[in-house]
Amino acid sequence: MNLFNYLSGAWPEILHLTLQHLMLVSIAVGLAIVVGVPLGIVMIRHRGLASPMLGLATVILTLPSIALFGLMIPVFSRFGQGLGPLPAITAVFLYSLLPIMRNTYLALDGIEEGVKEAGIGIGMTFWQRLRLVDLPLAVPVILGGVRSAVVMNIGVMAVAAVIGAGGLGVLILHAISQSNMQKLVVGAVLISVLAIVADALLQWLQRVLTPKGMQK
Repeated sequence: MNLFNYLSGAWPEILHLTLQHLMLVSIAVGLAIVVGVPLGIVMIRHRGLASPMLGLATVILTLPSIALFGLMIPVFSRFGQGLGPLPAITAVFLYSLLPIMRNTYLALDGIEEGVKEAGIGIGMTFWQRLRLVDLPLAVPVILGGVRSAVVMNIGVMAVAAVIGAGGLGVLILHAISQSNMQKLVVGAVLISVLAIVADALLQWLQRVLTPKGMQK
């Protein structure tokens, strides 16, 4: 069976696995944004928490992905969810936290003192300045962290197929077990293409959301 014949016969399965892969990564990174950005704000508000929180997130990121997925199994087995999407999403969520938290913290910390003093001078509270000034200026850098998380975890999510999460990693697992080079090539290429396309789209969004005064 050549590659063209395989694609023509298996495209519904490939499309399903591709959409499933995107959904898993989107949920995990979306949750990391919802949690990571507020945690970055907390670290700015209480700077003593920055080092331990970033240190803990760094330790999690250094764990091999297969080990982290394995650690999720006994935790979620207590709730009858040891295998499947839930532990995979949780693991990728944890992997996504560090770049988003760190970039949020660095972006807010890097805002010029003159801008902050101007907000204070016109009577803005911390939260008003954060909402109206700091976060809009920080969005491009925060999106840089999101880009890193998305690109990295599109690849990591492929490993989640070993715990039954689905996605394009299924093609690679089947290819290895069946010695099927067509499946292996299609799975690997699609994962790479998804990462490249996602990075390009987020880079475009980053440019669009960068205030004109900050653009070169």
